[in-house]
Order: sequence, then C-alpha cells, then structure tokens
Amino acid sequence: MNMIVTIDETAGFCWGVVRTVDIAETTLTAANEAKENVYVLGDIIHNPKEIDRLAQKGLTTIEHKDLEEIAKNKKEGEKPKVVIRAHGEPPSTYKKAAELGIELIDATCPLVTGLQNRVKRFHQKGYQIVIYGKPNHAEVIGIRGVINDDCVIVLSPEEALEKVDFTKPIVLFSQTTMEKPVYHAIKEAIESRVSELVEGGDTSEAFQFKNSLCKEVWGRESRVIEYAKNNDVVIFVAGRGSSNGKSLFKLMNGYNPNMYYIEDLSELDYAWFNNAQTIGISGATSTPQWYMDQVKEAIEIWDKSRLN
Repeated sequence: MNMIVTIDETAGFCWGVVRTVDIAETTLTAANEAKENVYVLGDIIHNPKEIDRLAQKGLTTIEHKDLEEIAKNKKEGEKPKVVIRAHGEPPSTYKKAAELGIELIDATCPLVTGLQNRVKRFHQKGYQIVIYGKPNHAEVIGIRGVINDDCVIVLSPEEALEKVDFTKPIVLFSQTTMEKPVYHAIKEAIESRVSELVEGGDTSEAFQFKNSLCKEVWGRESRVIEYAKNNDVVIFVAGRGSSNGKSLFKLMNGYNPNMYYIEDLSELDYAWFNNAQTIGISGATSTPQWYMDQVKEAIEIWDKSRLN
C-alpha cells in the first residue's frame, strides 16, 4: 500500500519574503539587461536553496565590509545596486551607502519597518526599550540601530528581571519571528515585578506590552499543531539559520515526536518511514515551495521503488 505524502498548505514563503524575492528578481532582470551587478547585503533569506537559485540569476551576497570595495571598483557612471533584505538595516547602512554612491533597493519587510518606527516613537517618549530577540540577528541589529543601541535585549524571563531597570517606564517588543510562549512569559515576569513596585496596582504608565510577533508566522500555530497530529511522520524543511523554522519545529515536535528537521534532500533517512502510512512535509516562512515539492517527489519515488 502506497504511503500518503502531503505538503502543509500553510508552509512556505510568507508575504514579506515573497515581496523581498520579487523585488530582487525584478532588480536582477533590469540589471542583467543593462549588464550591471546586483548585490544583497547578507543572505536574502535563511534558506540556502533559495540563495543558490537567486545566485544563479546573478545575485551576489556581500557583507557590510564589502561596500567600500564595490564602490571603489564601480565603472564610471555606474551606481551599484545593493538589495536590503527582509530583515532590514540600521540607519548607518543607508548613510554609508549614500556616501559611497551605492543605490540601495529596499526590500525590508513592511512589518519590520513598522516595528522600527514603533520602537523609535516609544524611545522618543522616554520609555526604556526591552526587546525579546537574538542580539546579533539582522532584524534586531536594525531595531537597535534606529535608537542608537539604547535598549535592553533579552532571551528569557530571568534575563529580563536581571537586566531591566524597573525605575523607568518600560515597553516590551519582540523580534518578529521569536517564540510566542517565551514572549508572554517575559511579559508576565516584567508585569509581576512592576505590580510589586507600583502603588495602587495600575501598571499602565510603568509598563506597556506590544505584540510585535508576525501574525502570519504565529497565525499558523493551531494549523501546524493539527498537521503534526494528523501525520505519522513529519519532515520539516528549513534552513539551519531560520529562527522561524526552529520555533515552528519545536512547537510541532511537542505534538508529534516523529518529526525530522532537514535542510537538504541528502539528509532524508528513509528508515524514518518504516510502518508509517501518512507523511507530512512542512517548512518555515523562508522555505521555498519548489524545494518542498522536491522532497515530496523523492519520498514518493522511494515509496514506489520499495513496493516494486
């Protein structure tokens, strides 16, 4: 009896990643016709397969330190084009590009741009900015940059209680792809400490919580849980550097222990499918549909070959 292999309908690029990739491809098409180079500052998304696909179209991944070299080697009259990826960049990057005569193609996710603007407004009001996120993640570096690094970065409730100055009004934000349960645990820890310190019990002036998690990421929560429950085995396809991928895998793994995280087809172990009837394939918001299709095809070919 053939196994049933499906792909999670909620998996694949979120609209912010679709927008970024579309901007990059449009820029590449025009640049290729004009025989110009196009660069992207850092990996365009956290998925090596999609990075390779765009590289074959002419997109070159660079680091900040490469900007001066690109400007120095540009042709006369040329304005090199550098794509800003979905994670965004701090103001210092825009300033440096302008000084070097480099054209930035801004493909920052609008949700990230909105988060940067909200953080800036609260900073101007005198709030202590607390961010749940990875200090060296590109998105967090961009957020830190708009307020000159005047913020507290935390990864746990314990770290928040240790680092936050409770004598100042506090506002809590999150990197858009972090884990929802941890974010709310940090909120509760700060809120509890503030309640102990504020007379009368009204904490609204002393602490504000802003839900800056991506709704498209965490709106999948109930659906991916059901998907995990409804399959004997689930293959989760994502780049190793995907924060969203790690978070979703952890969530789904809590409901199905027969889950396996792969970045490349070569990592598939067909022994995982022994005695399984339903195989699910899911992925992060940075996982391309075409690669999940390839994983599905590989499993189906294996299943067919073992029955012959």
